[in-house]
Amino acid sequence: MALESMSFSFFLETGALKQAVRRNRVRFPDDFMCEPTDVEIDDVVSQNAIPSKQHLGCSLPYVFTEYGVLQLANVLKSGRATQVSIKKTEVFVKMREMLTDTLLLKLDIETIKKRLDKQDKSIELLFSYLGELMEKKENPKPRKQIGYKLPKKEK
Repeated sequence: MALESMSFSFFLETGALKQAVRRNRVRFPDDFMCEPTDVEIDDVVSQNAIPSKQHLGCSLPYVFTEYGVLQLANVLKSGRATQVSIKKTEVFVKMREMLTDTLLLKLDIETIKKRLDKQDKSIELLFSYLGELMEKKENPKPRKQIGYKLPKKEK
């Protein structure tokens, strides 16, 4: 699972954040957050993402997926959390509008495809008729003459 790390600790003490999460654990299923292992923390430190383990404090931080970050905005009571919650709502409204626009566009494209399919079939039929007509013109059948027939004169 790809995790996105977004730290609310800039706005809230890590201990208070962890306490808020523990109090509302039911709101954070495993696919919303996890606590990294020592090995994972060592990997992050070795990649110079953080200078040392001491920068993390005495306990390991939680790591949140995007869903977990959204859920944090609902759990935390800080002004910043409220701003994130408002922004989240605005983003979801925009996403719904974009999806609706995209859906309408897809429906229009399908309508055009159906029309083109019908036109393609009509054009194929037209060309087959033209082919038959040209064949008849190139190989005409002898026609029976109509009208008054004169008797054949014998010589």
